[in-house]
Amino acid sequence: MTRSAADLMRVNLLEVFSEPDPDRRAAVIAENYAEDVVWHEPDRIIRGRTDFARRATELLAENPDWVFRPAGAASGLDDIGQLGFRYGPADGEPPLVSGMDIARTRDGVIIELYTIVTEIRQPS
Repeated sequence: MTRSAADLMRVNLLEVFSEPDPDRRAAVIAENYAEDVVWHEPDRIIRGRTDFARRATELLAENPDWVFRPAGAASGLDDIGQLGFRYGPADGEPPLVSGMDIARTRDGVIIELYTIVTEIRQPS
């Protein structure tokens, strides 16, 4: 059974960008992203599943005490999915980054991911 675009958005946030274990994260990426996935970050474009996994690991290592949380429900329409996110300290402090991931999917995998950052707050 293939996953819907909304399902894939939940996987993207909760099982990749919220997964501290690199082996588990790599397994989820291998199952849910196309080999030639393209990830559009605000300041770069990542191509291919291997580089996608590497960049996700780097991003999580930059702020090891921060977590990603959904900002509302994931939704999908045909082959497009979206899910808002918040990113910040795990200790209950307000998130410092807000944004949205939008993905194109095909045959139950993400083929292209766009990360849009809508707000960056400075820590108090």
